[in-house]
Amino acid sequence: MEAGLKSFLEQLPSTKLAKVYGKVTKVVGMTIESSGPLSNLGDICVIYGKQSQCRAEVIGFREGYLILVPLGEMGDIGPGADVLAMHGRLAVHCGAGLLGRIVNGLGEPMDGLGPLCDVFTREVEQAPLHPLRRRRIERPIQTGVRVIDGLLTIGDGQRVGIFAGSGVGKSTLLSMIARGTEADVNVIALVGERGREVREFIERDLGETGLKRSVVVVATSDQPALIRLKAAYVATTIAEYFRDEGMHVNFMMDSVTRFAMAQREVGLAAGEPPTARGYTPSVFAALPKLLERTGPGESGTITAFYTVLVDGDDMNDPIADTVRGILDGHIVLSRKLANAGHFPSVDVLSSVSRLFSTVADKRHQEAAKQARTWLSRYRDVEDLLRIGAYRQGADRDTDLAIEKVPDVNQLLVQETDDLTEIATTVERLAQVTGV
Repeated sequence: MEAGLKSFLEQLPSTKLAKVYGKVTKVVGMTIESSGPLSNLGDICVIYGKQSQCRAEVIGFREGYLILVPLGEMGDIGPGADVLAMHGRLAVHCGAGLLGRIVNGLGEPMDGLGPLCDVFTREVEQAPLHPLRRRRIERPIQTGVRVIDGLLTIGDGQRVGIFAGSGVGKSTLLSMIARGTEADVNVIALVGERGREVREFIERDLGETGLKRSVVVVATSDQPALIRLKAAYVATTIAEYFRDEGMHVNFMMDSVTRFAMAQREVGLAAGEPPTARGYTPSVFAALPKLLERTGPGESGTITAFYTVLVDGDDMNDPIADTVRGILDGHIVLSRKLANAGHFPSVDVLSSVSRLFSTVADKRHQEAAKQARTWLSRYRDVEDLLRIGAYRQGADRDTDLAIEKVPDVNQLLVQETDDLTEIATTVERLAQVTGV
């Protein structure tokens, strides 16, 4: 009896003995103003309509009123609707029970397979890992894609951006990496995707085998901006859980651009001034906080691939420029190569892995350097070759490049189901280059 009373008294100070309500005073666009309840920035509230209810997040304050953005449809909310403070932030289920499951932007199951089992909750707003607690990146990780494993080798725990315009093969490349990786778990975030493409990616690109060791977080383009925004944080939190368990996680997010657009919508609704191309200051503050959460940890690692949709193939877009400066490398997809039927359409000369020299051995580095040299020399005279203006014998090194580039391209072109082990890729590259 005394033990039970002691436990009750210990829990009493943190127990909410009364429910605190506020009232809706105004709805403008996607924002709701409320007079109370007393809440902090980022807290979750529940708004009760006549027939339905919805959750909302506190994103700001204006003249003593709360500014909330709904985490769902507003439904039949009207003036004077009750707003209940939950006194906490958004949390997501984490655990082994997530493997093979598809969840929405709030971490709730949407695959019709019932509730999640063997999970616990974890807040989605987390600080990046302390830089001195991260392990160094020293070993390569296999992706199964020859152009990446051979010429743009990725380290275990590296963060890479995939930059491309629309329709150049970003999603297909992600699916190849998901199926060909040697990581323990895939965590895939589809942020702002077309509804039609979600099932296609899961069934056609990822496949049953890939899904078994994956967690897919989906927030389609028709959903509210805050849900699209939270999907990125939910997926990152799930990846962090598996990393903290000592696993090697392959994290893929498509796309950072749509995350930034959702953050812009929320920022504008909160009254922020637009800056570069209409993006608000909070966008450029949120990007490093999100992207720095992945990478190596104390025991496990998160190798991250972020796609960036560049408008009009403009690599100097504000979002592309910011992301490129944060990440540890970038893979550029070329529309010219895609139109020529060269897939994956990776522009090797415009792409770089900042850890290539760290994770690749000497022979591998020499072979990759030789292949890049040939590709560069061939590009310099490509237009002359097309019009017949180049005279063979004018430059010995260029003649060799013209002879060898078809062999290099034959190695780099790859069918989506033709996944190759990294050791095989390096050996074939060495044979082609004669190193």
